[in-house]
Amino acid sequence: MSGKEIPMTNDQILNTLKKVNDPDLKRDLVSLNMIQDVRVDRDQVYVNVQLTTPACPLKDVIQNDVRNAILQDFPQVKTVQVELSSKVTKNAASGEKLMPDGVKNIIVVGSGKGGVGKSTVALNLALALVHHGARVALLDADIYGPSIPMMLGIRSVGGVPVENDKIIPIEKFGLKVMSIGFIIEEGTPVIWRGPLLGRALDQFLFDVVWGDIDYMIIDLPPGTGDIQLNLAQKINLTGGVIVTTPQNVAVLDAQKAAQMFVELKVPLLGIVENMSHYVCPQCGHQAHIFATEGGQDLATKFGRPVLGRIPLVGSIREGSDSGKPVMLTEGFSLEKQAFLEIAGNVSQEISIHNASKS
Repeated sequence: MSGKEIPMTNDQILNTLKKVNDPDLKRDLVSLNMIQDVRVDRDQVYVNVQLTTPACPLKDVIQNDVRNAILQDFPQVKTVQVELSSKVTKNAASGEKLMPDGVKNIIVVGSGKGGVGKSTVALNLALALVHHGARVALLDADIYGPSIPMMLGIRSVGGVPVENDKIIPIEKFGLKVMSIGFIIEEGTPVIWRGPLLGRALDQFLFDVVWGDIDYMIIDLPPGTGDIQLNLAQKINLTGGVIVTTPQNVAVLDAQKAAQMFVELKVPLLGIVENMSHYVCPQCGHQAHIFATEGGQDLATKFGRPVLGRIPLVGSIREGSDSGKPVMLTEGFSLEKQAFLEIAGNVSQEISIHNASKS
């Protein structure tokens, strides 16, 4: 080693990494306790960076920034191995509001009206988070019109298992799932008033053995009714996602749902624009059947991001109808990639939100 070369120690590597910021949290990785391990072996350096979510969309940026910072400060280094792990941050306690045991974050997915694909988005968002490596639960809170069982290919359960007076959730495709559709016969109407809905939802949240869950996705019923109000008043929600289609009529109703989140002090994570554009299966040409920029206009109005745009393709509908969601298809597809990006953006907004409360 020449006299000009800077000697390497673990502490000096850590000092260098104090100059590397998390792009979202705007603080250095060391002060954020994201550096879990540093090892120096002659001209080789190993670093473990613990991300705030396995779905981090900027993981490659962080990995490259760490590697480049070390190589710049220590020219004698030949290889830098940057390993990424993750530990999902938990939404901070909020007054008297409640959280199910073991659940770190609850994300509600809503819309101002039916027919915009809200349940499809909720399910594939949950599966995309599983794909990224997170532990995920899906709660179907649409008591009057549960569709999650059909989309998962669970057409007849005849009840749910119970152990020690606790409900055991159904597990499918890596998800822990609960729905009224597991209890009532398919096609049977639920004729309940508001108080009964509230009690059923309490049971689904607190009488179910969820276990350790990074993200619980709650598929809300359409509109702005009792279930939305009960959840916002009683449960410590991390945030909400609004699903809309691009046309003005859908955006107008979605605006009401977004405004409800604001008034109930539920952080609005962002907007998902479903059926954003039609993709011709033969030639790949894209056509904006339902107008354009509706989701962006809504996001701009509330100062929140568009989390993603989902194309109008037959495979999404076919997957929902057949019980094989599009996120489970093999290989690359535009629609699958859209849900993976949405999952990354949702988890990114959650990490920023949780960091702001810590």
